[in-house]
Amino acid sequence: MAPVFWQQATQHLSACDPVIQRLIQRHGDARLEGSGDAFSTLVRAIVGQQISVKAAASVWQRMVVALPEMTPQALELVDADVLRACGLSARKAEFLRDLSSHFLQGGLKALVWREMDDEDLIAALTQVKGIGRWTAEMFLIFHLHRPDVLPLADVGLQRAVSIHYNASQPVSKNRISAIADNWRPWRSVATWYLWRSLDPIPVIY
Repeated sequence: MAPVFWQQATQHLSACDPVIQRLIQRHGDARLEGSGDAFSTLVRAIVGQQISVKAAASVWQRMVVALPEMTPQALELVDADVLRACGLSARKAEFLRDLSSHFLQGGLKALVWREMDDEDLIAALTQVKGIGRWTAEMFLIFHLHRPDVLPLADVGLQRAVSIHYNASQPVSKNRISAIADNWRPWRSVATWYLWRSLDPIPVIY
């Protein structure tokens, strides 16, 4: 289900940024989608670290087949060879097991996350091995539907801004941040449309 604010956000962005307006028109009724519960979202975000959208989708599909129930219990018990056969590195497999342990031992309390502001939640999530700021930002966008997240370290966002705003020339994070000021308070939505402009497969975490 798309975030409840999606229509309001697209109307605002269309009015303030002609680039985003064109992307919204091009992609019609497309909307942000998430992978489901908090645990699955974090697992999928870790899977997607530092690989392409297409590669991440392929690994995720193999994991869904290997683990029909994507739960902390199932992931903690699965053999490491099964995870490697899905396309995960040994390091990412270790991260996922650690994430599972945090959920099972109560170290991550999903019920309180919706009450936390973005930066506090990012700080809490990044205490877990394998979760950096980028992964936490994907969680905020795709699971919690936070409307104003700008993942400056995201390679896809950097590439899209370079293409659409800087004649495909490299663009600094400071420049991206300055461009994105015009998108507030809907930077998550603008980011999603910029991602969508790059790949035939929508980004999902």
